[in-house]
Amino acid sequence: MTKDIRVRFAPSPTGPLHIGGLRTALFNYLFAKKNNGTFILRIEDTDQNRYVSGAEQYITDALNWCNIPYDEGPGKDGGFGPYRQSERKHLYKQYADQLIASGNAYYAFDTAEELDTHRKDHESKGKTFIYNWHNREKLTNSLSLSEEEVSSLIASGKPYVIRFKSPQDEILNLQDEIRGEIKINTNTLDDKILFKSDGMPTYHLANIVDDHLMEITHVIRGEEWLPSLALHVLLYKALGWNPPIFAHLPLILKPVGKGKLSKRDGDKMGFPVFPLEWQDPKSNDISSGYREDGYLPEAVVNMLAFLGWNPGTEQELFSLTNLVNEFDLKRVNKAGAKFDPEKTKWFQQQHFQLADTSLHVEQLQKFLVDNHISTDYNLSLIINMIKERATFSQDLWELSSFFFVSPNTFDEKAVKKAWKEDTSHLMYELTRILSDISDFDSKNVSEIVKNWIKGKEIGFGKVMMPLRIALVGSLQGPDLFEISSIIGKEQTIKRITNAIETLK
Repeated sequence: MTKDIRVRFAPSPTGPLHIGGLRTALFNYLFAKKNNGTFILRIEDTDQNRYVSGAEQYITDALNWCNIPYDEGPGKDGGFGPYRQSERKHLYKQYADQLIASGNAYYAFDTAEELDTHRKDHESKGKTFIYNWHNREKLTNSLSLSEEEVSSLIASGKPYVIRFKSPQDEILNLQDEIRGEIKINTNTLDDKILFKSDGMPTYHLANIVDDHLMEITHVIRGEEWLPSLALHVLLYKALGWNPPIFAHLPLILKPVGKGKLSKRDGDKMGFPVFPLEWQDPKSNDISSGYREDGYLPEAVVNMLAFLGWNPGTEQELFSLTNLVNEFDLKRVNKAGAKFDPEKTKWFQQQHFQLADTSLHVEQLQKFLVDNHISTDYNLSLIINMIKERATFSQDLWELSSFFFVSPNTFDEKAVKKAWKEDTSHLMYELTRILSDISDFDSKNVSEIVKNWIKGKEIGFGKVMMPLRIALVGSLQGPDLFEISSIIGKEQTIKRITNAIETLK
């Protein structure tokens, strides 16, 4: 029987969730849902010195905003909790002791000063100090000391750490779902600390124990954890457990293509690197977020999916459901994915167009209410006339404001181009034509006005351009007769009259 798929996203609550972390969460979610599996959130908060208040809630809010909520995690117990490492502290010591008992780990009593002396001595000789097979029996640890000496030091309260005993002269053949086979010479590995003198596990031990106890089948994480893969596989082996399947996602690179994307890049180039706005609880500095900048979660998710993955086709627009159906780890690239702010806007524009008109109506209605503008216009009709030029909800007002507020200033370049000596006379004549129309439907008004222009044997631009200036204030906007139909005959004539008086 195939084991149920279980994946986890395990961030540290040390600040806002970077979009790199959000992409890791997304890929875990997509993989879980594609395989009818479980997506777990585990908060790795053992480093209390770096803990930031509000960060855990921010992570949850970001996942929910992107519509990728976790199935198990804080507040959603699936029988494998607790889901915060700080609440699992009692679990780890027994596994450190097990590794000691099996000879796969040892007590080390070296002080920071002693290790620093060794480090400086190596540097003076042009070497790098690594605590491992070639020197560990010469240092102060349970491999070089007798059992009595070790027991005495522990009993006296001498601070110690527990280090993993990396094997010597072995070649590890590791498998990664994205990178294929990876060979590691164990002689290059250092003996990592697994348990600290303060009674807390390091990331490496806690991570392995938690993944095993939570029955994680696939570890999908960022490329920065690739150097830890050898140690983690060795730890599984030393504890007598089968390791999960590993997949290391490519880095998200700066827009220039070199180096990992950082908040500084966003500040410099004017785009967010966080899903939601974040206010630092210590400095009160505010970092912008995609949500507050007007991006749709569908657009952010679509953009993130393409940072390192592709469907193998020309298709670029995907709903979350489409992504779940198409996602495959084998289509994740090894190479870093360059972040493109303009492409992100393109995804936003495309998803904005695909969004239901009712969403845009709601957004425009909110703006009107907030600005004390009342109207009985058909907002759906207006939205459908302007939305193809909109990328964000704030664009809706900018593109439609002339419907609700009559222009009292006119674009100078447009006036210079379109308002000639005889224009005021033509516009006055047009008001008389319009006043005689009883059915002010756009089609009917268009037919009557165009026939009048033809009858006068003048170019359409002589009338249509100044008419647009009168109704809109510039030479922008949708079909003029649709505008006239919506604002009505009285308002249309009033605006033309105002333009005549202002521009004569």
